[in-house]
Amino acid sequence: MEFWQHIYSHFNPVAFNLGSIAVHWYGIMYALALLSAIFIAKWFIKHDKLPISNELFDSYVWWAEIGVILGARLGYILFYDTHTAYYLSHPWQIFNPFIDGVYAGISGMSYHGAFIGFLIASLIFCKRHKVSFWFLTDISVLGISAAYIFGRLGNFFNQELVGRVTDVPWGIYVNDVLRHPSQLYEGFLEGILIFIILFIYRKRKKFDGQLAIMYGLLYSIARIIAEFFREPDIQLGFIYGGWLTQGMLLSALFALICVFILFIMKKKKRV
Repeated sequence: MEFWQHIYSHFNPVAFNLGSIAVHWYGIMYALALLSAIFIAKWFIKHDKLPISNELFDSYVWWAEIGVILGARLGYILFYDTHTAYYLSHPWQIFNPFIDGVYAGISGMSYHGAFIGFLIASLIFCKRHKVSFWFLTDISVLGISAAYIFGRLGNFFNQELVGRVTDVPWGIYVNDVLRHPSQLYEGFLEGILIFIILFIYRKRKKFDGQLAIMYGLLYSIARIIAEFFREPDIQLGFIYGGWLTQGMLLSALFALICVFILFIMKKKKRV
């Protein structure tokens, strides 16, 4: 247990170097998240005999990934960064990976922004190709939920989004302070657990879009729970009362939107 508690002192977040460019485990995990999400979604298409061709889905993947990357970065700028006005007036800096001429990568991504970007890209793609938006997003969330664990592992390996101070024996020392391994909690709650629920329920769904809406609602609930173990973003701190965080606020908003959409769709189905 002592080795586990001090794992960060034994672990290098840089996997290897390509010349002057350091390749972090964080980047590798996010690449694995993307690839596994595609593979898992394609497995469901084949296994469940879903009416969509591989060619069309491959085309959709590019749209979705661009939407995710743009949304994640822009979402961070809008929701979490304290220099929003600067980036909006200097938009070319949003995706600039160099600082003073030195490659530093791009840091600061928002899951909620990524999800919004994914939805917008999906809407545009479905309109252009005359495909059901809800049908396609139902497939996607199965892959997204299962692959989500890699994203949170990336956060864990990168020693970021750390947990709150604790005295539990499985805590991890971060700068000599014992903290919850909240990234792993999130990987389980927001990824593995949700995937299991969607996997079991997928053949019981009553209409296209039910899985996508369930995913949004379940993620929001899981994220709110996980936020109680996660240190709030240092640049924002608590939004209210020493307990409410930006992640909780955004997740609550997403949950309300999901409930509203579910109500409307059920009402239309009855009609």
